[in-house]
Formats: sequence, C-alpha cells, structure tokens
Amino acid sequence: MKRGLSTSVAVASCGVLVAGIMMGLCCVVLYQSRQDALDHTRDTLRDIAVIAQRDIERNLELYELSLQAVVDGLQQPDVMILPPHLRREVLFDRAASAKYLGSMLVMDELGNVVIDSSSDTPRAGNFSDREYFKVQRDNPNAGLYISDPYLSRLRNSAPSIGLSRRLSHRDGSFAGIVLLAVNIAYFHDLFAGLTLGPHGSLSLIGKDGAMLMRQPYDPSVIGRNIKNAATFRRFMSAPEGSFSETASIDGVRRLYWFANFPRAPLIIMAAASEEDIYAPWRRRALTIGSLMAMFGAAFIALSVMLGMQLRRRMRAESELQMLARTDGLTGLNNRRSLGEILDQEWRRAKRSQSVLSLLFVDIDRFKGYNDTYGHQAGDDTLAAVARCIADNIRRPADSAARYGGEEFIVVLPDTSAAGASLIAEKIRSAICACRIEHAGSEFGCVTASIGAVSREPQIDDDVTTVIKAADEALYNAKATGRNKVSTA
Repeated sequence: MKRGLSTSVAVASCGVLVAGIMMGLCCVVLYQSRQDALDHTRDTLRDIAVIAQRDIERNLELYELSLQAVVDGLQQPDVMILPPHLRREVLFDRAASAKYLGSMLVMDELGNVVIDSSSDTPRAGNFSDREYFKVQRDNPNAGLYISDPYLSRLRNSAPSIGLSRRLSHRDGSFAGIVLLAVNIAYFHDLFAGLTLGPHGSLSLIGKDGAMLMRQPYDPSVIGRNIKNAATFRRFMSAPEGSFSETASIDGVRRLYWFANFPRAPLIIMAAASEEDIYAPWRRRALTIGSLMAMFGAAFIALSVMLGMQLRRRMRAESELQMLARTDGLTGLNNRRSLGEILDQEWRRAKRSQSVLSLLFVDIDRFKGYNDTYGHQAGDDTLAAVARCIADNIRRPADSAARYGGEEFIVVLPDTSAAGASLIAEKIRSAICACRIEHAGSEFGCVTASIGAVSREPQIDDDVTTVIKAADEALYNAKATGRNKVSTA
C-alpha cells in the first residue's frame, strides 16, 4: 500500500515538475521576446534619429556655406560697389528663396539691417538685443552660432532659429553679423514624417537645454529649457546612447536613443513609450501565457488523475495478490503460500543448520460439529481457531496456514522442540478458552489436537518428511485422547 502511495505521489510530482518546466521555458521565451521587442525598438529609434540627424546636418552645412559666401562677398570691394539689386544677387545667390528660409540679413556693428536678401531697400530694424547678435559681438571666435527659437519681428512673429556669423574689420574689430533665419516649420515637417507610435517623441535640443522642436508638436514647448531634467543630463553624458526614463514634459516613461551632433551644438533624441513598445508583446504574452497555464494545469490534473488511477490499480493488484496467497475464510496463508513458505524456510534451515519446527493443528470432532450446528457455525469456529493461532505466533518469521478443512500448519523457523511445544500449548489453551459449545465433544466445547515436530534438516532430507512426522504426531494426539499436544 505504501509503495502504491509513493508511486502515485511520484507520478503526480513528475507531472507537476514537467508542467513547471514547460511553463518556466514559456516564461523564458516570453521574457526573451520582451527583450527582443525592446532591442528592436531601440534599433528603430536609432535609425529614425540618424535619418533626421543627417537631413539636419546636410541643411546646416548648406546654410553655413551660404553664410560664408556672404561673409566672403562682403570683403570684396568690387562686389560692394555693385548696384543694390546686383549686389544682392551676388551675395545671396538666390539662397534666401529656398524653402524654409525666412530671410538673410547683414547687420552693422550696432545691430541695424544694412543689406536684406528679400529687398533692395533693407527693412528697418535693430536686432542688437538678440542673442545671435550679442554672441558674435562679444566673442570673436564664436564661428557659426545657432540660436534658440524666437519669434521673428520681420515676418509676423513666425517662429524661427537664427544662424549667424561674425563680420570683422581688417583690424579684427567687430563689424556686424550675417544672419540666416530658418523657419521652425522645417523641423516640424521633417519630424512629422517620422512616426514613433501614439506616445512616441522626437526632439531637437540645443546643448544649452533649449527645445528647438518636439514631435508631437506643441507651440508652448518650443523654446522651453530642459537643462535641469534628468533626461537632458543623460543626453550630455555621452556622444550617443540609449536609456529608459520618465519625460519631464509629459510624465510618460520612454525608451530614449540620443546622439550629439559632432559639428553643431545640437542633440537629436528619438523616444518610444514603454506602453507602445510592450503593447503587442503583452497581447501575445497574455494569449500564450494563458494557453500555457491552461495546458500546464490540465497536464498536472491528468498527472494527478493518472497517479490516483495507478494507486487504485496497485491497491487492487495488492489485494488480488493477497487473496491469491490468503485463505478467504480465516485470513491465514492458503495451502499454495504454505508450500512456498515451507520450501523457503527448509532451504534456509539447511544453509544455517538451524532447527525448523512445525505444528499440525486439527480441530477435534469437527465433522460432528458441522452436522450439529451447521456450516455457518463451522466457518465461524474455523475463523476463531485461526485467530487463536495468529495471536500466539509473534515473531515476524513465524507463519500459519490453513492446510485444508479443519487442519492448520504453523511454521516456526529456528525454534527448538521445547519452544515449539510451548507455542503449541498456548494455541491449544487459547482454543479451549474460547469456550465454543460443542455437544458432540467429550469436553463440551471446541478443542484442537496438535502434533509438533522439530528437526535440523540433513542433506538428503525433504520437507515432506517433516510434514509427515507432524501428521504422525497429530495422529498420536488424536489416538491418545484429543485436546492435547503430541511431539514427534
């Protein structure tokens, strides 16, 4: 029974283990899929940022060449003596008519417009208060300066950024600036063509922290300074890289990829929200995980059912095996089992040269008892006698069997003649003590006669000789008055 229980538990445990391994592997695969989604998004962000960066760098290079061409032209006397309309054609070379360019202006050292790309007569205005003017005035080595976004005074407050270069006299003193205004619409249109999901973000940021453009577009964000944001500190920590952080502008947690422009004070940043990144993965994980959980639960349930079925089968087999070896009426070993026990104990006694004792028990006048009291009472008596026998053999090696009818045999390995006689007497006394009425017996109750034999097996001996000797001792007990123990 214990073996059947342990086997069923082992089967159920193996089922749980296998299901656990399968679900564990599923979790590993889903986790790897999650990482793949993250890596794929990071690659996509890098590609989008590189596309935007290259487009901006190419245009900035063209704008810088246009500014330098104006600076060089202003230093040529033969250009400056030309009529205004020809001078404008030579200096600006129609660059100012390009899309997204607001205007190109030449300003003197006081910030007044002296040459205007859009008109022979310069538009009136002083821009000495603009940062793009003050930087060039105060720093001879400023080079190309890219300003923060501002609202143009000459173009109905159109949002723009200014690119400026310094003009110097021959002695190196400040002579003014050349300004090229770029409409913010350029960056807006460029970013609008690059999609990053419903909650994605694409930004161009100055290295001073000023937001030049951000997609999704919000006019109130343009020009905002984010130099104190955690994301900006990460942008400034390396030439390029990737990280996850919560945006200071809208509080959305995103995966960022950024790059610092190598030849301009700008940072390009592409970001995708973690919600958008993992949304397809979550749907897939929920479907696969649910199916795997259902499959695992079903597998465990089947394993448990199989273990229970196996336990019931082993119990049934054990019961059948016990029935095959046990007498159904008395619960003692049957004659078939007795043959196996005798053969085994006889060979053991031969090997160890020990004594083997047998008791042959027979109920006195049992036929008359059956005739008087009926077969049911006879069966009850047989069961009672069997209990008396079983109660008086205590050692694990001792065994008893129903030999047939009202006859029983008790096998007592490694038991001397004196010990066998003592056990036989206990059995006889216990049967008498039951006081089962037997009117046909001279003792008035059911009694038993017992033949006992003890022998150390010899090489040529056979177990049948011992049984025969015990039978002869029983015959002697019957012949000499019954209800007694007779020793061969």
